[in-house]
Amino acid sequence: MSTDKHFSPLARRAALLAALAASLLATGCVAPVLMGGAMVGSVLVATDRRTSGTQLEDEGIELKAGNRLREQLGERVHINVNSYNRIVLLTGEAPTEADRATAERAVAQVENVSRVLNEIAVAGNSSLGSRASDVNLAGKVKLSLVDARDLVSNAFYVVVERGTVYMMGRVTEREAGRAADIARGVSGVHKVVRAFEIISEEELARITPKAPANK
Repeated sequence: MSTDKHFSPLARRAALLAALAASLLATGCVAPVLMGGAMVGSVLVATDRRTSGTQLEDEGIELKAGNRLREQLGERVHINVNSYNRIVLLTGEAPTEADRATAERAVAQVENVSRVLNEIAVAGNSSLGSRASDVNLAGKVKLSLVDARDLVSNAFYVVVERGTVYMMGRVTEREAGRAADIARGVSGVHKVVRAFEIISEEELARITPKAPANK
């Protein structure tokens, strides 16, 4: 039986990227309203700086917001809904400014939403090819964060839309700057938008799980 030790680091990275892309493509990217879109944030679950209750609330927000958008805007829009710590990022496309505003109002009224970041473009719906490219790029950005030994990759929630990388998470200013620099260095990235919740180094120390003491 084969084990990881028989694979080179490059082969392992390629395998992980393929797994990420397959997982993301299985989320239903052909739907007119997407919950998740080209997002990589839930694949690595060992570390999450949200409480378990907040994680459940975020999942509920995405579901309720997606349903509300379908009810009010139907298939004429392609909108991705991603919630992190009750802050909702809207990306994708809407045909008119009125539809864009309607989407923001609808999501803002969902229970537990604290803030809405409206990054919806007034444009025609993106092609399946463009969405597949975003999925691939999201995987590359996440893998680059995994490779950074001075960062906890799972602290970052990455969304890619039309080559623009949106980064969310509860991180320090140092972590935010470092992660944004890494994302900018990934081939194919057009722009990086920081949508972080900045916390202090003291807050980070408080919420970081302590390693068990050796006996």
